[in-house]
Amino acid sequence: MADAPIRIILADDHAVVRSGLRLVLEGEEGFEVIAEAGTVEETVRKVRAIRPEVLVLDLNMGDASSLGEIPTMLADSPDTAIVVLTMQNEPAFARQALQAGAAAYVLKEAADDELVEAVHAAARGETYLNPKLGARLAAEPPAPSGPPDDLTPREVDVLRLIALGNTNGEIAEQLFLSVRTVESHRAHIQRKLGRTTRAELVRYALDRGLVSADG
Repeated sequence: MADAPIRIILADDHAVVRSGLRLVLEGEEGFEVIAEAGTVEETVRKVRAIRPEVLVLDLNMGDASSLGEIPTMLADSPDTAIVVLTMQNEPAFARQALQAGAAAYVLKEAADDELVEAVHAAARGETYLNPKLGARLAAEPPAPSGPPDDLTPREVDVLRLIALGNTNGEIAEQLFLSVRTVESHRAHIQRKLGRTTRAELVRYALDRGLVSADG
């Protein structure tokens, strides 16, 4: 009996890009593109409904970033491996995507050569990083120690905006997230830090240098 195909969702805001990616992926035996999405919201909805083995995800779709929704999609579909496909070739973006839970980070300029390999790796539960980007990442000096308590970069962003007095709605608007996602991040922050009130979160942010006392 043949192995079941790897079911893939393609998420990119350009239909012509999705068509090209579909050709690349469907040319590989064992791959099946079962859905496409053109917005972050549509992507979240389809991942939740379909639960594919792999999501090929554009990092920037229109005016919205999909980076902050990676934890939400993984919570909705834990067995989905996310392959980020992007034009962003800065190591910082790759680091943030991998820290958020992405399994692979591929540059669009190298998609013809690397996307199939990255999808295979992700489906096996492995990590794939564009080789040139990986070399640059390895060559960078160690990043300064971030906040303790295992906060993710996105949670730090949310915490900083909370400390500056923003509402959940204002944070969602500034970070191109849904209010639901901001609420989820806030709950994770409160659980990790053991602090539940805004005053406690502000004090934590001040103590860690995430905001200054004068704003």
